[in-house]
Amino acid sequence: MERIDDAGDERLLDYRELKDAAARRHIEGDEFFIAEGPVAIERLSAAPHRVRSVLVSERKYERMAELLEQLDAPVYVVDRDLLEDIVGFDLHRGAIASADRLPLATVDTIVARHRRVAILEGLNDPENLGAIARSARAFGIQALVLDPTCIDPYTRRTVRVSMGEILFLPVCRVATTEWPGVLDRFDNAGFETWAMTPAADSRDIWELDVPERVAVMVGAEGPGLSHHAMRAATRSVRLPIHPDVDSLNVGAAAAVAFAVVARQTRPT
Repeated sequence: MERIDDAGDERLLDYRELKDAAARRHIEGDEFFIAEGPVAIERLSAAPHRVRSVLVSERKYERMAELLEQLDAPVYVVDRDLLEDIVGFDLHRGAIASADRLPLATVDTIVARHRRVAILEGLNDPENLGAIARSARAFGIQALVLDPTCIDPYTRRTVRVSMGEILFLPVCRVATTEWPGVLDRFDNAGFETWAMTPAADSRDIWELDVPERVAVMVGAEGPGLSHHAMRAATRSVRLPIHPDVDSLNVGAAAAVAFAVVARQTRPT
């Protein structure tokens, strides 16, 4: 544990301008990410990512000392006011960590190693992506595949909302040139791809047996999946929600779909 009383200390460079998304992309690049809050840091400690450092308030250090003392990384302790000066806002959770990113997975690796996958298109809200990652872990989805327009999966808010669970999922971010043919690669590997949609002419998810290999596809809040994705998918699938309700939040819809996929295949 190292006490710091200067907000300009170079050891704190990882934690600057946390609320400025453009600045954070420049600071972090593809090198590291931020985990915010005691729960996310606890999960980070068990994940395969190497912890670079932890920054905590004095009060939070007292509560987290047992966990923090087990980390093979420097722990910087500051008073609450200085913490706000460093990160740029009132970090009421009082604890934050930086950790090295792992190389992203490839489509080939995911189709070879996994049977339950989520494919995400156009997800640009970090809280929705974090909620989906948390549900994916809870219901046995083994990997996430992101299209080129999805938000960085390791933004601070995504990691926090996922409660750190995204750190345990292989994540693939498909290149723009590779995206048009990605569903064909899943099809060739024996996957069924289920395009989730509220459309009335789609199949009720409860009427379907769960195949041996399945990829659940969800699109951005509002527009949903693209026409290309809908046409390329094995089938269009809907949740049987009440007819007076237009749709569910994408995070909630994904959680329900993942839970259905997690059930045992119904006997024929």
